[in-house]
Amino acid sequence: MLLFIMRHGLAEEPTPKGDDSARKLTAKGSAKISKAAAGLRAAGIAFNLILTSPIARAMETAELVAKELGGPRPKAIAELSTGTAPAAVLEALVKLKLPESVLVVGHEPTLSRLASLMLTGSSEAAGIKLRPGGVIALEFPDRIEGSAASLRWMMTQRQLRQLRK
Repeated sequence: MLLFIMRHGLAEEPTPKGDDSARKLTAKGSAKISKAAAGLRAAGIAFNLILTSPIARAMETAELVAKELGGPRPKAIAELSTGTAPAAVLEALVKLKLPESVLVVGHEPTLSRLASLMLTGSSEAAGIKLRPGGVIALEFPDRIEGSAASLRWMMTQRQLRQLRK
């Protein structure tokens, strides 16, 4: 099974008293995510399921990817929200009995730590830093579990955009 981990695109700056969960993608962030998704499409990548954080900027990112790829509508799960422990995200994914190709969209540092946990068994061992719009592709022999993944590739948003050419 393949699990793709994507960080949301460039979002509005936080305001001192604003609601962080209401921050949306900027116009530039939306345009870049659409182009990165076109790169995924050009590479022949498709998803059977798209899971996303319920926070606005992640939801927008997931919706733009689904629109570009003609994929399934994103499904929000609370465990992909900011501040969730990587082990809790892993536990939630295991319980879902996922199909062959899944995209999860969320936030840092949870996503990088989740990838580390899936690759090494420790959320701190791999030292990955996922930039906005970046994607990590992991392969699991059968099912999702800690330290069972193999890294297929990791690309920045810029690299994904270049694939569409």
